[in-house]
Amino acid sequence: MAGKKHPRRKHIPQRTCVVCRRTMDKRALTRIVNNPEEGIIIDPGGKRDGRGAYLCDQESCWEQALTTDILARALRTTLTESDRARLRESRPR
Repeated sequence: MAGKKHPRRKHIPQRTCVVCRRTMDKRALTRIVNNPEEGIIIDPGGKRDGRGAYLCDQESCWEQALTTDILARALRTTLTESDRARLRESRPR
């Protein structure tokens, strides 16, 4: 009496937006990383070294992350005005 084998579901990593706190699939969020060599950058592949934080695609979350210290606290650093401007310019739409 052999039991039926059910195909295993692929594990999909979950991450949380640092602003709205919604949990979503990792690929649905944008990772921002504090990389020792490059500074604060957007990490589209999600593989760069450094402390990372995730943001969803809502305009309000991005605006709040770039105008308050929420993102800076998550990355454990201080965001300069040039960091904020660079993130605004390179934000995925």
